[in-house]
Amino acid sequence: MRRSGVLTRSAPADPRTAEGLFRGAAADRVPALLAALALGLIAPLGTHVAEPAPEPAPPPVVAQAPVRVVTPVVLTDLPSTGPDDRRIALTFDDGPDPTWTPQILDLLIAHGARATFCMVGEQMAKHPEIVERVVNAGMGVCAHSRTHDEELPDKDPQTIAAEIGDVATRVPAGTVVTTFRAPGGNWKPNVLDAAVAQHLQPLGWAVDPRDWKKPGADAVVAAVEKQIHPGAVILLHDGGGSRAQTVEALRTLLPRLAAQGYTTALP
Repeated sequence: MRRSGVLTRSAPADPRTAEGLFRGAAADRVPALLAALALGLIAPLGTHVAEPAPEPAPPPVVAQAPVRVVTPVVLTDLPSTGPDDRRIALTFDDGPDPTWTPQILDLLIAHGARATFCMVGEQMAKHPEIVERVVNAGMGVCAHSRTHDEELPDKDPQTIAAEIGDVATRVPAGTVVTTFRAPGGNWKPNVLDAAVAQHLQPLGWAVDPRDWKKPGADAVVAAVEKQIHPGAVILLHDGGGSRAQTVEALRTLLPRLAAQGYTTALP
């Protein structure tokens, strides 16, 4: 720079500014770049500069499942949705059994029917593969206690609670047990209250053909047809002994009930 006839040299630019790094004569930029390297303001050639980490996404909002509202009243019929509602509920007690449960399940699947299996915890422990097959077929599971103790109301509260809650611990992950049936239908207030405390609806029946007495397949069919009505919960058995008559009766009942306009549903 020439001032008043005297040749002068501009002061070197400050390397801490963009002007100091990228403006001015090349000779002035060299010491500025070297100074910036020393100060860590720029990275050497070939250095990988990591990009700043993205802001973490907010955690997803998980909706809480609503708590089931149940009452200490034994359900014997499905709530009606209107005069054209011809749903019924098939239920099978005391299994799972390795001989009879698969046969009953095959018949239900073949006829496009759904049913609820009221399972005993001790039987579930012996046959977990059958439990899984029942669930995978879209059937329901009802708690029927751990040991099928028909004197359950006479036990202490801790035992009653453990008996009622046992079945829910033995179903496949993600399976929800929503009902409880007292062994032998022995309902007393303490058992009802204990079931409700575990958010299990007490489940009874409206149709009982007493198939466990083995009266013959024809007698089972006749008893069901005599007592059947829209909404009825039907009591049958897939465990606790030979259920050959129940299987045979079901072969007749499923197509007959369908022909009468009945559909099957879970309670």
